[in-house]
Amino acid sequence: VQLVESGGGSVQAGGSLRLSCVVYGYSYSTWDMGWVRQAPGKAREGVATIKSDETTYYVDSVKGRFTISQDSAKNTLYLQMNSLKPGDTAMYYCAAGTAVEITANGAARVEGFDYWGQGTQVTVSS
Repeated sequence: VQLVESGGGSVQAGGSLRLSCVVYGYSYSTWDMGWVRQAPGKAREGVATIKSDETTYYVDSVKGRFTISQDSAKNTLYLQMNSLKPGDTAMYYCAAGTAVEITANGAARVEGFDYWGQGTQVTVSS
């Protein structure tokens, strides 16, 4: 099982980026998939999740700005990020797991993810 992210980069506040994650080794449509970010000195945060039934969840801080989606034919997960803020600066990881729990503020419990990509850096300048 391998997850390979791409699409990170540096943008100014208000800009957009789209992250992609290609999944190798299994048919991920039966798994919960998500995007997790980690800023320097901070804990990992599950910002967007798409469950195996295609229900989506977002942490409160990105609702209305980020959109998670998938293309099953391409085994690819996406994260469209709009209206980016300096606070979104972090390493973003694609992750997969079974029965990932969602907290009250919409964040995924990262302990529920079993497989992780190598990460892609997103930097937002003011």
